[in-house]
Amino acid sequence: MSPKSPGGYKMVLVVRGELRLTPGKAAVQVAHAAVMLVEAARKRQAVVLDAWFAGGQKKIAVVASNLDEMETLLRVARAKGLTTAMVEDAGLTEVPAGTKTVLGIGPGRADEIDAITGDLDLL
Repeated sequence: MSPKSPGGYKMVLVVRGELRLTPGKAAVQVAHAAVMLVEAARKRQAVVLDAWFAGGQKKIAVVASNLDEMETLLRVARAKGLTTAMVEDAGLTEVPAGTKTVLGIGPGRADEIDAITGDLDLL
């Protein structure tokens, strides 16, 4: 991946919609995914991570209708070589332990991520 991308770089955080997380819980789960992605990208794609930081760290939060849709997005993103992270909740508040709450994708080229998540509704 080139450090220069005409569409820039972004990270997309996909929240599992049918869980109906409270806004605070969704925010924390999205934050977990973002941190996990940065740590993974630091190891896998440092040049892309640096370009994303230089471009303002664009992040978009969207909603998947259910776990099946989220897992399909995960498979597609991995097949395209994008950095991914799946958050599994600790089970201390709203959902049982191990519940998959958020899928993170990126940072990566915006056009590549948009091809996967561009049809999803914003959170």
